[in-house]
Amino acid sequence: MIVIDRIRAFIKLGEELQNFDFEEKEELSWKAGNNNSWFSPQSIESALAGIVIMLEAENLKSWVEKYDLAEVIAPKNVGILLAGNIPGVGFHDVMCVLLSGHRAVLKLSSTDSVIMNFLIDRLIKIQPEFGDFIIIEDMLKGKDAYIATGSDNSSRYFNYYFGKYPHIIRKNRTSIAILDGSESVEDYLNLGKDIFQYFGLGCRNVSKIYIKSVRQLQDLLGALEVYSDIGNHHKYHNNYDYNKSIYLVNGDKHLDNGFLILKESEELVSPIAVLFYEVYNSPEHLKELIAKNEDKIQCIVGHNKLLPDIIPFGLAQYPTVDEYADRVDTMSFLGQLA
Repeated sequence: MIVIDRIRAFIKLGEELQNFDFEEKEELSWKAGNNNSWFSPQSIESALAGIVIMLEAENLKSWVEKYDLAEVIAPKNVGILLAGNIPGVGFHDVMCVLLSGHRAVLKLSSTDSVIMNFLIDRLIKIQPEFGDFIIIEDMLKGKDAYIATGSDNSSRYFNYYFGKYPHIIRKNRTSIAILDGSESVEDYLNLGKDIFQYFGLGCRNVSKIYIKSVRQLQDLLGALEVYSDIGNHHKYHNNYDYNKSIYLVNGDKHLDNGFLILKESEELVSPIAVLFYEVYNSPEHLKELIAKNEDKIQCIVGHNKLLPDIIPFGLAQYPTVDEYADRVDTMSFLGQLA
């Protein structure tokens, strides 16, 4: 199978997902939600929409053309330990391995097995030759290279077992937003998508905001009232209740609109249903705060032009196909294996 055939298969997958039959989508949502109750129909809809954007023909072709992919290689077995925090979160890694001509040997996450199996089955149906290049195993031993995504704790485990092989090992990351005081209600509403999509479980979810004044917080909380329905999700609500009770018992100052807690903190990663904030005094101060946490930040949203690569409000969960997790170019890594 030559490179263009691989690309066409993924383009076709994107087209099929875009025209997904309603009843089939409902069944998939039910199965995935039954396996993992964090995976709501809305979360699955968003995840599939994000994959469709990545698989748009022109975007996919221009991305792959940046790399000198050989038509024929001796394929390596690349072990991929997939995360399962949001639906289909490991799809990009699988796609990179297959497009580069290698075999994807997968250790699926138990929390995202339904969506990933669906995508794999659909891809093989479109291009049966991929059936020899996608292997699912319970234990990934003796592979030629590894891609592993997990927490700071699990990364130590991954390094111990896979460190002697070519590898990409990802740790905890989160995303932030910068508010410069000129935000509109629409900006706040779009920021709500970055905060609440996937219930805040993704590394591209905004877990902290940097603000110029605490006066902005009341306006933000008021605008975010439109997302109050998230508080009806039992798991999210349990997290909200737990964190609220902790702050009340400890006497920690916080703001609360009934489903989201705002708390001042220098930390980056907030608990579910909590959004941390920190006040910055000047552009220089802001750059300093971000620089010291650079290795923990996945993406930055806002319309502040002080920093490069800022993503507009509302688009954090829709990365382009050439936006790599932890800013590590997966395709270049795979190209070196060949």
